[in-house]
Amino acid sequence: MAENIVTGMNIAETEKKVDEMSEAEILRRIVELGFDGDWQLYQQFCEKLRSGLPEGTGVALRGSVVTNERYEDGEPFDAKGDRTSDLDVALIGDEARKMWDDAEYYIPLLHTKPLGDETAHIAPALEPLRRELQEMVGRPVHFQATADFIMFVRDVLMSQPYFMIIEPEETV
Repeated sequence: MAENIVTGMNIAETEKKVDEMSEAEILRRIVELGFDGDWQLYQQFCEKLRSGLPEGTGVALRGSVVTNERYEDGEPFDAKGDRTSDLDVALIGDEARKMWDDAEYYIPLLHTKPLGDETAHIAPALEPLRRELQEMVGRPVHFQATADFIMFVRDVLMSQPYFMIIEPEETV
């Protein structure tokens, strides 16, 4: 079977739709695309998130690292060149959302605007973690905080799938 030069995955795997894939296949795609196939780098990324976020925060990856299809033009992940696609990191939980400035929400109290290089001021307490992760993986990283309900709506009603890399926990 033909190989994808960028990721080493076979063409059938890179073109498969998320709803046709097992969780293991989705995770393999994420590691191949977003972390250059380096499982240790992926694990370090997850550990850095666990240690740097408020207790109980869930974390999901969204976008083209999950689907291998960029939202804006349907092209594959990194179609514009090596390490040009970002990692869209969704933070799920009340404490994470509280870290954004009140004026920086798309849906008040439920869904924030993305934190990135151009918007570092909207969640200043998270900016050092985001920059460290970005340096670690050598590609852009964006954070967005949201409610679990919004993730469900985006996945089911808007066909914007995600993959949980850290499950949210109940905090007491």
